[in-house]
Amino acid sequence: MRKKYLAGLVLGGATLLVSFRSASDNERYFEIAKNLDIFATLFKEVNTYYVDEITPAKMVKTGIDAMLKSLDPYTNYIPEDDIEDFRTMTTGQYGGIGAVVVKRGAKTVVQAAYEGYPAQKAGLLPGDEILTINGVNVSTKNNSDISKLLKGQANSVAKLSVTRYGQDVPVEINITRDKIQVENVPYYGMLTPEIGYFQLAGFTIDAGKEARLAVMKLKEQGAKKIVFDIRDNPGGLLNEAVNVSNLFVNKGLDIVSTKGKVTDWNKTYKALDAPLDTQMPVVVLTSNRSASASEIVSGVLQDYDRAVLVGKRTFGKGLVQATRPLSYNSQLKVTTAKYYIPSGRCIQEIDYAHRAEDGTLGKVPDSLRTAFKTTSGRVVYDGGGVAPDVEVKERAIADITRVLLQKNYLFDYATRYRAAHATLPPPVNFTSQTLSIRNSSSS
Repeated sequence: MRKKYLAGLVLGGATLLVSFRSASDNERYFEIAKNLDIFATLFKEVNTYYVDEITPAKMVKTGIDAMLKSLDPYTNYIPEDDIEDFRTMTTGQYGGIGAVVVKRGAKTVVQAAYEGYPAQKAGLLPGDEILTINGVNVSTKNNSDISKLLKGQANSVAKLSVTRYGQDVPVEINITRDKIQVENVPYYGMLTPEIGYFQLAGFTIDAGKEARLAVMKLKEQGAKKIVFDIRDNPGGLLNEAVNVSNLFVNKGLDIVSTKGKVTDWNKTYKALDAPLDTQMPVVVLTSNRSASASEIVSGVLQDYDRAVLVGKRTFGKGLVQATRPLSYNSQLKVTTAKYYIPSGRCIQEIDYAHRAEDGTLGKVPDSLRTAFKTTSGRVVYDGGGVAPDVEVKERAIADITRVLLQKNYLFDYATRYRAAHATLPPPVNFTSQTLSIRNSSSS
């Protein structure tokens, strides 16, 4: 009888717990349904009675964007029209001409044409000013609009009308679009006979393979030490951060752990492959714009005492995003977890969950930062990004230098120099005398 009583008590308690959960869930779902109904009826009334015509899609997107903005900057709604741009950010691939184009007031200027891609092959040059794209005047278009005009299906044609320094008549250039793959490693080379250098600019697909190839090539050229430049790298794919870290740390070691509300998604990512080199001295260059995946890599190499970090404290983004499909081919990019590097620290700087009454956000104060230890026992701290082992203080630049950069005078000088010289001499023989004489005589 006693056993039956205890069994009944346990069963009754479990039933009570289930009923409490059901009641709580039902209340939550009712609140969701209630507020969605309010939103729908409000929108209907505004659409019917507002004095001017409204664009439904634009108005709803404004509401969605404002709602998500109250969470964090990384949770975003991606409508169908913007899916291709999002894929470009994550894969590094798109259909286009392979050029960097920027706005300078009303002017649309080619800043760079990727070597080996359609724009460069068709003769588009840095410094060219684009007037029209397929007959569309771009003087009043913004960067996003211009990007959409230049992108398109592979083998389609973009017809550009451009003005070029030294030529009075606009040049017509037809560029056959192709699949463009933005390189994660834009440069690698030798600094000295024994010191190799490579820059990692992103973490799109194959970032780990590109970094591995760069290091292998440098070692073939005699590199016994590596300078790994990750400055201003905004991050990207989490698995590529694991792959890049794996180049310098042993197989089986923890790289990063993610923890969020959906516990089934919590995961620890380990180094899965044999490392490329675990002994070669490595210096990692960081800046305050090295973020997300960049911070995972730099933090991992610091936690395992595998590299010396030189530069500035990193950005401080310790949040992980995932994409969720929505109706009508749209998507939601939503923050699902925080990530933790091997020492156990999370480097997230801004606390988005707690806002002041005026809506402002606060950073994690130094007094609340927790100490952790690297493999060899060095003390490191969470919150506020990854602090470098050797901090490089920012050098003050002269006002004249700042003006030269802001006004694009250096870029314009390079454009004029290219127009005046068919080839570029070796750096040791470079002189501006020829161009200066030409400029002074023509003025």
